[in-house]
Amino acid sequence: MQAMTPNAIAEHFDTSRQAVSKHLRILAECGVVTQEQKGREIYYSLEVDRIREIDEWLEQYRRIWENRYEQLDTLFAELKQQENKEREK
Repeated sequence: MQAMTPNAIAEHFDTSRQAVSKHLRILAECGVVTQEQKGREIYYSLEVDRIREIDEWLEQYRRIWENRYEQLDTLFAELKQQENKEREK
């Protein structure tokens, strides 16, 4: 993955460069991106291993929420069936 400047990153988002820089600072503090000064520019690189670590941590919650959404879908289907039965009466 190629390192990018805040301006290059901001081009991919519908937000200001200042907002992107603020997000990059936070991501750097968390160790998700690293920054390297090259002349007058700062280049940011994604720390893929850190992202994988976060993804693994989130996976436990992803499973919980997927299960809850499935339960909610089942409930909605049951409610719709009841509603249809009541309309048929």
